[in-house]
Amino acid sequence: MKTIDKILFATDFSESSDHAFEYARTMASSFNARLIVIHVINEPVDLRGFYVPHISFDKLEEEIREGAEKMMRKFCESRLADFPNYESLVISGIPYEEILKKADAENVSLIIMGTHGRTGLDHVLFGSTAEKVVRKSRCPVLTVRLSE
Repeated sequence: MKTIDKILFATDFSESSDHAFEYARTMASSFNARLIVIHVINEPVDLRGFYVPHISFDKLEEEIREGAEKMMRKFCESRLADFPNYESLVISGIPYEEILKKADAENVSLIIMGTHGRTGLDHVLFGSTAEKVVRKSRCPVLTVRLSE
């Protein structure tokens, strides 16, 4: 079996992600692995060519980034205070693509992420970041579904 020395945990700060984090933290501790916690800010729709009053897109993007970074700090302070072997980052892009890029760049052993378990029309409209990561990843992916 391959050594598990780096684990990438992708979060959207949802309840599903919080649940999956328990697996990531436990596995990182058990294998003494580095834990990389990543949040991807989904690229917003650019409406600059349309008349949208009182909105500055540069300011909006800045506020979204600041909010995400604040959530990441709070997330890590509350869940990783006694686990020093981690790094966290907030990046912008298409979530599944950025997760896969980071996993490849860091040569991670395992990706862990929550899944919402959408079905039907929700799945068709929104797709599944977790499903795309599973299909395209070069390393194993553990998806954790929140029990109902």
